[in-house]
Amino acid sequence: MTTAATPGVPARTPLQQTPGWSLLLMLGSLIAFAPLSIDMYLPGLPDIAREFGVSAGVAQYTLAAYFVGMALGQLIYGPLADRFGRKPPLYAGLALYTVASLGCLWAPDVNALIGWRFAQALGGCAGVVVPLAMVSDRFDQVSTARALSRLMLVMGVAPIVAPVLGSFVVAHSGWRTIFGLLAAAGGLALVGVRCVLAESLPAAARRTVGVAGALRGYARLLGQRDFVGLALVGGFSGAGLFAYIAGSSFVFIDLFGLTAQQYAAVFGANALGLIAASQVNHALLGRWRSAQLLNVTPAAMALFGLAACAVSVWLPSQPAGDAAALWALLVPVFGVLVMFGATSPNTSSSAMAVQRGGGGSASALLGTLQFGLGALSGGLVGLLNDGTALPMVGVMAASALCAWASWRFVVTPAVRRG
Repeated sequence: MTTAATPGVPARTPLQQTPGWSLLLMLGSLIAFAPLSIDMYLPGLPDIAREFGVSAGVAQYTLAAYFVGMALGQLIYGPLADRFGRKPPLYAGLALYTVASLGCLWAPDVNALIGWRFAQALGGCAGVVVPLAMVSDRFDQVSTARALSRLMLVMGVAPIVAPVLGSFVVAHSGWRTIFGLLAAAGGLALVGVRCVLAESLPAAARRTVGVAGALRGYARLLGQRDFVGLALVGGFSGAGLFAYIAGSSFVFIDLFGLTAQQYAAVFGANALGLIAASQVNHALLGRWRSAQLLNVTPAAMALFGLAACAVSVWLPSQPAGDAAALWALLVPVFGVLVMFGATSPNTSSSAMAVQRGGGGSASALLGTLQFGLGALSGGLVGLLNDGTALPMVGVMAASALCAWASWRFVVTPAVRRG
């Protein structure tokens, strides 16, 4: 049985009444492009720096460029998908992603690689924005929540699998092969979108609001104090995660002497901790409100970040590759990431709850802010690189402190009380 149609709105089909697994597998694969494109090539960053004869900091700009592209692209695809339907922006984005991946494969120098990574992100973020809209088009509220919970599992699994696969590829055929595989994945996704996905937004339901209207919607959101405050909490928390992503391969491979495979295991363990924290947070919400949890998690994240800074100051006096020193750094870094896993879902849900008059624009703005601050934090890690762990953990700590300050001083007391 299908849900009743509301006049002017396309009817939605409950999840139980659709061939759901093929649809969800296709949409989940599209969502996986972002973490795969970020995490899969991390084990090859030191090799990229050596091949092009640049510093670790310059090589990290290839990651920051991707974050910038993701930040800008999300603002673009949302209005396009509302105006032209869901599939045309997907076709354009995936085509750009595939071409840009080939550009990365054949990049002659690091500047070209930075440019192609930016273009790759602009294309790939279509796979983040559009699938979520397609789920919302097809299902009622309950079925949408169930479908999104399945899709979000991909976001958790990909950061574990991607660096392991990337380390294997780097060890056996070099970092360029990673981008060849990503280009092939983009081509397959284009075929999948053509063969598996049906257009979910009828022409009658499409919006005709132009660029000016979209900009006015974003401006209205930026005038809402609690939305901005919660968005900053989530954005700065994410910036700490991106600082870790930008600097971790150099810290653990170059500084501590881990192999690419050992680094992938460390990265996967941290990702697993982040996933576990998000699931524990889900259970805690049965007893406490999001605001009560946010009174604790950003502060704890900042304390773990400061502890990691203290360890990094102590590290230079320890012998290179010392196991005790490695564990002394891993524990507080793990703490920061776990607290991010507990903070992020609460800030996102709270921000969407307090925003007024633009759910799609609000979602895009949250993602843009997170990736924009992520680009800034990743760039800072590269700019401050001095051959120690301090730039990475220092930016992580500063980001966590800013997240706590945003919660404490920008979000209004009424929202903090829940």
